[in-house]
Amino acid sequence: MRGFKRVVLLLVVLVVVLVVLGFVLENQQGVSLSFLGWATAQMPVAVFVVLALIVGMLIGPLLGVLVGSRRRKKAFAERG
Repeated sequence: MRGFKRVVLLLVVLVVVLVVLGFVLENQQGVSLSFLGWATAQMPVAVFVVLALIVGMLIGPLLGVLVGSRRRKKAFAERG
């Protein structure tokens, strides 16, 4: 059973890698982003999308931890 789970996990990881590779290969158009007067160098669209994904994956759990800790503190303070 343990070996089966490893094979399934390996297949899932392989599929994800192939999807990401296909996405990157399909989005090679060069773009430059500008925001509040700040502009980036011209890079493929996939670079910006993957960077946004990574930043979101880092910020999301951090906000979840902060909100969760505030809720726990509030619940603890209400109990007395």
